[in-house]
Amino acid sequence: MLNRIKNFLSWNTIKSNDRNIYAIGSSYLALMRYNYSNVKNLDELDYKIFSQGGEDGIIDYLLHTLKIKKPKFVEIGIGDYWESNTRFLFERTSCKGLVIDIIENLKQKVMKNTKIWKGDLTILNEEVTSNNIGDVLKKNNFIKDLDLFSIDIDGVDYWVLEKLENEFSKIVIAEFNPIFGGNAKISVPNIKGFKREKYHYSHLCFGASLKAIIDLLDKKGFIFLGTNLFRTNAFFVLKKFKNEIKLDLSKINNLDQYVDSNIRESRNKNGELNYISGDEKIREIENCEVVDLSTNERRAVKLKDVF
Repeated sequence: MLNRIKNFLSWNTIKSNDRNIYAIGSSYLALMRYNYSNVKNLDELDYKIFSQGGEDGIIDYLLHTLKIKKPKFVEIGIGDYWESNTRFLFERTSCKGLVIDIIENLKQKVMKNTKIWKGDLTILNEEVTSNNIGDVLKKNNFIKDLDLFSIDIDGVDYWVLEKLENEFSKIVIAEFNPIFGGNAKISVPNIKGFKREKYHYSHLCFGASLKAIIDLLDKKGFIFLGTNLFRTNAFFVLKKFKNEIKLDLSKINNLDQYVDSNIRESRNKNGELNYISGDEKIREIENCEVVDLSTNERRAVKLKDVF
């Protein structure tokens, strides 16, 4: 029954304005909440409203389960806020948030795509790095009592997360690179001003592997819950909330199931989409330099030497 409702309310079938998208999404999630106690894995929760993938549905489940009604959030890497992880919850809950990106006319673009009068939204146009993340959060008063932290900057995400304090948020959403597989512990180097299109013409060598992100956040007090269906964003909650999350985590350590992404966004040397897939992706970037995080040495290696 829920699957039929989900298909009917699919975001992709809606050819209307934001108000209708919001209303139908809200109705769908209201129905889903009656079934949250029966959900066993995040794949059942994946649902898109204003997020890029199915993050909206997963976020609603986590907030509802942890009884967080007005989340205090930080989202780094929002684009123009048209598709983002926090736009729907901001408009729905009238909460307090900090959104960050480094694009031209960021504030004007965000204000065009959401009604900022609905809550307390701070819009910051600044490049976030491992050197400034602490200061950025502190000076904007988002260093404590965070309910949700989301990062998607297509680059040095690992190094930014590494600089954060233990247990810095109740919920964490972190982008990873599924092309790096389920076993490797690697990241692109910590380069200031990292741009994936400049690092390799294909746009495929960016971010960190899922295992690297999981191991890092495990040390900071978080438990891995799974990913969205696109296999691009990983979800975590504080370990102290493990018993409140009733998901079946018995097979969570099999990371291969979370990196089977079929997204085809690669470019050729002319910057044109060429839609390569499967093992072609890793062969395309095999000579890219990454950092091996499996030892304390953190050596720079070629990607082909990792696989």
